Order: sequence, then structure tokens, then C-alpha cells
Amino acid sequence: MGWLENVIFKNQEIANERLELTDKNSLYFLSTGLTLRNCTVVLKVPASRLVIKQATFIDCTFEVKQELKNYQQWISASLKGCRFKGRFSGCDFGHWPEYGSDPWFQFGSIEDCDFSEARLDGCRIMGADPATLRFPKWPCFTLLDPIGRARELNSVEWPGGFRPIIVEGQYRDPPCTRAVTLYAPALAKRRETTEEAFKAVVEQFDCIVY
Repeated sequence: MGWLENVIFKNQEIANERLELTDKNSLYFLSTGLTLRNCTVVLKVPASRLVIKQATFIDCTFEVKQELKNYQQWISASLKGCRFKGRFSGCDFGHWPEYGSDPWFQFGSIEDCDFSEARLDGCRIMGADPATLRFPKWPCFTLLDPIGRARELNSVEWPGGFRPIIVEGQYRDPPCTRAVTLYAPALAKRRETTEEAFKAVVEQFDCIVY
């Protein structure tokens, strides 16, 4: 494999532009001191090719053309009034300073953002108010205040032995978890059950948006 070309955006403000982050041979940095306003950011690279730290995004649209998997660095971005389109799995957004020792994890925030055109699976909102956010509809569903409602959520039998929230042990969800969105078809496949079986449980809770 050849060298990756570093493409660095930092210490500048960009407005009303379309940024295409799609070159497989590049490593993209959206970094310190960068502010994007009213921009469209097209992402078609794996998580390993994208570095976001201490960047601010205001009224931007993120168009994800290739599923973005297990990407935690959104929590070192300030996201306000942004729209997300495409497929995200295992991604975290919001404020989670305990995530790592690096100072840029203090920087993260999310408010007034719209995920209604995205497909989220196993994606979490950390340390931010989910009431300002729009979540995707069924077959996605979103658990609100899952830590606070953990006893209630875990009190019923979920299909395929699924546990929606884990509050103890090494795999527990962090205390700052404010919302979790899951994608029923993928979840049903992993658990060898059906979307309908999940919907029957989801419909029982007023703390689940679907």
C-alpha cells in the first residue's frame, strides 16, 4: 500500500462550500480551529481515513456515501444545526470528556441536529440533550435516557436475548449516555429474530422514539 496523502483543514472558516472527502488514498483531517458553516461534507472513506478534532460545524450537511463504522471522533466536534444522511453504525456524538485523556474530547457538543434522513445502528448521543435532535423513524428506534430508564427497559423480555442497556460490568454503557439509536433489521439479523418482534416490544415504551 502506498503512502496516504494528508489533506488538512484547520485554522480557517469555510462557508457555503461542498467538501468532497472521497479519495481512498487520502487521510482527511478536520482539525483545530476549523469552522464550517452551511457546508455540505461528502464522506466516502472508512473511519480510519478521517480525523475530526476540535472542529466546529454549523448548519452543515453530512452526506455519508459509504457506511461509517465505529467512529467515535464526532465527540471531539461541535455540531450545531447539522443534518446527517447515510449509514452510521457504532458512532458516538455529543460531549464525552471522559472518553480519552486528549484535551480535544472536552470540546464535543451536539444540538439542533437532524438525523431523520440517516440510518443509525448502535449510535449514541453522549452528554447532550436529545430533545433538540431529530431521530430517524422506524425501522430505526431510539431509547431516550436509557441509563435512567434501564430498569424499566430491561424489565421486559427482548427478542433474541437482546439487552437494550447494560449498566454494570466492563461492557456497560457510560453514565453520560443520553440516547441510543438502533436499526431493527440489522439488530434482528444479529439476534436471529424479526423486526416485528422488536417492534412489539418497542411499542410498549414511551421513552422510545420510532
